[in-house]
Amino acid sequence: MTSRQRSAESNSLSPRRRTVVKAAAATAVLAAPLAAALPARAADEAPAFLHGVASGDPLPDGILLWTRVTPISEAVPGSGLGPDTEVGWVVARDKAFTTVVAKGSVTATAASDHTVKADVRGLTPATDYWFRFSAGGTESPPARTRTAPASDGAVANLRFGVVSCANWEAGYFSSYRHLAARGDLDAWLHLGDYIYEYGTGEYGTRDTVVRQHAPAHEIVTLADYRIRHGKYKTDPDLQALHAVAPVVAIWDDHEFANDAWSGGAENHTEGTEGAWSARQAAAKQAYFEWMPVRTAIAGTTYRRLRFGKLADLSLLDLRSFRSQQVAVGNGSVDDPDRTLTGRAQLDWLKAGLKSSDTTWRLVGNSVMISPFAIGSLSADLLKPLAELLGLPKEGLALNTDQWDGYTDDRRELLAHLRSNAIRNTVFLTGDIHMAWANDVPVDAGTYPLSASAATEFVVTSVTSDNLDDLLKVPEGTVTAVAAPVIRVANRHVHWVDTDRHGYGVLDITADRAQMDYYVLSDRTKANATSSWARSYRTRTGTQKVERTYTPV
Repeated sequence: MTSRQRSAESNSLSPRRRTVVKAAAATAVLAAPLAAALPARAADEAPAFLHGVASGDPLPDGILLWTRVTPISEAVPGSGLGPDTEVGWVVARDKAFTTVVAKGSVTATAASDHTVKADVRGLTPATDYWFRFSAGGTESPPARTRTAPASDGAVANLRFGVVSCANWEAGYFSSYRHLAARGDLDAWLHLGDYIYEYGTGEYGTRDTVVRQHAPAHEIVTLADYRIRHGKYKTDPDLQALHAVAPVVAIWDDHEFANDAWSGGAENHTEGTEGAWSARQAAAKQAYFEWMPVRTAIAGTTYRRLRFGKLADLSLLDLRSFRSQQVAVGNGSVDDPDRTLTGRAQLDWLKAGLKSSDTTWRLVGNSVMISPFAIGSLSADLLKPLAELLGLPKEGLALNTDQWDGYTDDRRELLAHLRSNAIRNTVFLTGDIHMAWANDVPVDAGTYPLSASAATEFVVTSVTSDNLDDLLKVPEGTVTAVAAPVIRVANRHVHWVDTDRHGYGVLDITADRAQMDYYVLSDRTKANATSSWARSYRTRTGTQKVERTYTPV
């Protein structure tokens, strides 16, 4: 029975491939017998909600609720242990739950790692709600969520938190804590790399593992991915943000493996680590189990949400359908038979942008669409920048993992925007551990004489290594040298910060879309402070970015 049926009472970049592969498969084989050998749990021990509660994908009349219940102490993530458990959920207009508007129940089973979702409908648009779960006499903490405005509703303002790239071992998730403390978000966007797949110490941490993730080896099996997701969901700052606003999330490569494409990944050894198809399926299953995300078209993360007449948000999946990345310099980046999006997704995106009747068309985009040329960087800067961007060490000006490696898709999309006079398209991007504010030129080689078809705001990483971390130099050192050179070689780039960690706050009105960039004092400190760094906006009808000197 589905949650809907039960709701009768509802009123409604990357390091190269290492040579030694950890024994992940052997560990998975041993996990079940070891868990089975644990002592039985006391009969009177109550279920627990150890991984927080969350909501996501807001609709005008609904919201997706999520939690995981631990029915017995042995039923840890990935164990496959634990009995079926009835989990109740309730939605109210107040934190005290005196005005209940919907309730129901779902069954948590080992088959879904004891995660549950309730897709609640019949709610009021643009309204704050409170929800919680219960099982066996235990209640989860209460959490706040919010529905989207009515599809035809006049909306004066929207505000979203924007984040990406959270490496557990590199530091603490203070960005999430500071976003949670604001109390003014309609939702928050996670643009990919919610988790990382590497084994302990194998991915950028400035050579210091601040806190060790689990499992310690690289994740390969379904159990591995479940354990890693479960570890992330124990973070108090992440739990806090999930408990105050709905998330809208897409995946990038590290939810699978570094530089993933439809048929493999740079960080996957076929055979030694099993078949890529099996690993990809395991990663997707764990993601949809552990994230408050509706399974979208073809079991991917591409889908579209609407926020009244002010904005719609097209969310992309740039890993499931892409062709393999190619080496730089052989001309095949322009091959029309190669694709980043896949034909169906690109047609879907173009049709949605053309038919949109909202003021703003937002695109949740996991890798940078703006073209990027390195220019004349010194050798000491070129090597770490090449590593961060996945470029050849000789420094040819292309990152083939981004839209730069699939120029025919980008050319077709930008031409579509221009030929159909589609205005106010804003790409919201993560991935490269730097903050950028860009125009998206039709022809970068002649810009600014050529037109800008859209704008792009790129947020930096929550914790994953920036350029200063790779170089092991004081924060700000690299930006001071590299940013001017990057801007000279890329006249559509208004700003780039190569060094700092943090998050963005996107504020939208009918007149403008503005990104406020915030930075953290120290990713390795659990009590890191946050400060405003810069703000950029695009005014309606301009398709260009400009600096503004105060945050909203």
